[in-house]
Amino acid sequence: MISKIKAWARNLKKQLYILYFAYKDGRVPWYTKLFTACVVAYAFSPVDLIPDFIPVLGYVDDIIIVPLGIMIALRLIPENVIRDCSEKASELMKNGKPKNWIAGSIIILIWFLILVGTVFALRTFIK
Repeated sequence: MISKIKAWARNLKKQLYILYFAYKDGRVPWYTKLFTACVVAYAFSPVDLIPDFIPVLGYVDDIIIVPLGIMIALRLIPENVIRDCSEKASELMKNGKPKNWIAGSIIILIWFLILVGTVFALRTFIK
């Protein structure tokens, strides 16, 4: 069972790399690039929208949201682009994944705004 999970994770990682290269490909329509960019940025982000320390919900993005986004994006990309990007992805997997600090910063900003809004609401409510 552990070997199946590891194989699934490797496949998921390769699919993310395929999307990463497909985003840069000129043969992909703009709306697919936009969706693909969002999926890749979120998956490569060092910060999750739902932090992993939150019981159960923390892993929802890792188990459901990211694979679902990958599946949808791969269906939107032309097959010939996927083939070409698959070769590039295989090579990139040997070198390590890129980090998207911009997406991570945006997610941190969202959490900060939620925290500030909560503190402001509690302060107003307690008065």
